[in-house]
Amino acid sequence: MYDGSEPKGLYTYDISKHQHIDLICSGNHELYKANSSQAEFYHTVPNYRGSYLASNLDIYNPETGTLEPLAPRYQKFTTKNQGIRILAFGFIFDFAGNANNTVIHSVKDTVQTEWFRDAIRDGELDLIVVFGHVDIRSHEYATIFSAIRAVQSEIPVQFFGGHSHIRDYKIYDERSVALESGRYMETIGFMSISGLPTSASKDRSIGLPSPPLTFSRLYIDNNLFSLHHHSGKDAKTYPTQLGSNVSTQIYTARKTLQLDKRFGCAPRDLWVNRVPYPHPDSIFSWLEEQVLPNQVSHNRRVKEGHVVLVITNTGSIRFDIFKGPFTKDTTFLVSPFTSGLRYIKDVPYEAARHVLKLLNNEGPITQKMNQYNSFLVPPEQVARNLCSSWKYSPQLPEGNHHGFQNQIPLNNGMKLIPGYTTSDDIGDDGDDTIHSRINYYSVPNCIQAAVGMSNFAFERVDLAYNEFIEPWILLALEYLGHAFTEGDTAPFLDGKPFTDIITDWVNEHWKSEEKMCS
Repeated sequence: MYDGSEPKGLYTYDISKHQHIDLICSGNHELYKANSSQAEFYHTVPNYRGSYLASNLDIYNPETGTLEPLAPRYQKFTTKNQGIRILAFGFIFDFAGNANNTVIHSVKDTVQTEWFRDAIRDGELDLIVVFGHVDIRSHEYATIFSAIRAVQSEIPVQFFGGHSHIRDYKIYDERSVALESGRYMETIGFMSISGLPTSASKDRSIGLPSPPLTFSRLYIDNNLFSLHHHSGKDAKTYPTQLGSNVSTQIYTARKTLQLDKRFGCAPRDLWVNRVPYPHPDSIFSWLEEQVLPNQVSHNRRVKEGHVVLVITNTGSIRFDIFKGPFTKDTTFLVSPFTSGLRYIKDVPYEAARHVLKLLNNEGPITQKMNQYNSFLVPPEQVARNLCSSWKYSPQLPEGNHHGFQNQIPLNNGMKLIPGYTTSDDIGDDGDDTIHSRINYYSVPNCIQAAVGMSNFAFERVDLAYNEFIEPWILLALEYLGHAFTEGDTAPFLDGKPFTDIITDWVNEHWKSEEKMCS
């Protein structure tokens, strides 16, 4: 709904503001373009005033031009029922791809600021909550944890993370843990801490030892079956009047935006990571062998006999295509990004043919990407690589229990369906619903389609690419001895968004498969 409207978020801002949210912050996708960060300034921050935090994010005020925090740096509040005194921070990772109307301060610099140091020295706290669009195994959170522990050795610290698109739970020490709850709202992460001081606790008095804590976590599949189960309600008793009204708003917005408009019917499943690449059922093989060659062949330069190499990053594809209806909604699920193709004409073929290899190999280009936290593959692939090398299970003091006891998973004796099978710092009992394991295969940073190669008499080619990866294309060419600049680039296919390229192909080639959708 957000991406399908003009302006973006035309309906979603009004719909989401009905939800009560205690703490909220920005991610990187709100910051790539100036108009989306301004929309945060004008809509989301006011809608969640008092809850929206920006501990290391500034914006140039669109009206005054003054650089200022997008929202308050931190929040101290007391919970209504138990009187738990909480200090909260909301961070974004050290992101470098934001538009120039925002400024992200590194976490390392932020924890050295006077305001942060003063905040964490507060002696009247029962819990510090650090949440953000940050991988829970990142150096950013490690830095924040160390800064807090340097002045507060006993205070419980709860981290909530994101960005890496996985379910994960990390133990920092016996009084500090972190939870990340998947991607795309597929998961409701449940986290609890028993033993915190409350307004009724005597432990708040100076000199008494800190009470032992028990941490619990659960990854709940976000569907009505799970919600009914955990709320103790059913289809009749679960809905509220507010919820029903918002559902009506969602239905009306979807209908207005024609999100169910069908472009064709997918004859089979195409997977991002469930099959190896290349593979007949890989969505990247499908793009490389069918979609891009067909759509690029409509370009004037190709018709004039020029050879074109087209490169796109695998991270531009965010979800699988399932056999059945391919709708306007499907398009945004598969690739929600607005960036189009650009190109550099007449690049020496001897250089152009090595660009893909440089982008995919562990060499100077990928090292530069890592330096700027810019990954071209799907985020969950990066996270899996980090988890395999960073995951650990520290020995905890006796009597300190992490995790649910005697958990009864939700599967009701039915045949298992594919889904999350999570292993984290305390084991594999966190998934609320038991699934069969999904095969996972890594994919390269980028793929390439060659168009017009039947013409063997060529020395130069047009190098086209997804606009998002332009800095790395130019860097690779420079490394190969050809210094091109942004001024040497131009829109390709009239700058048509990548989503439209996919939609046009589906409309042309899968329209005849309509019988499969009946």
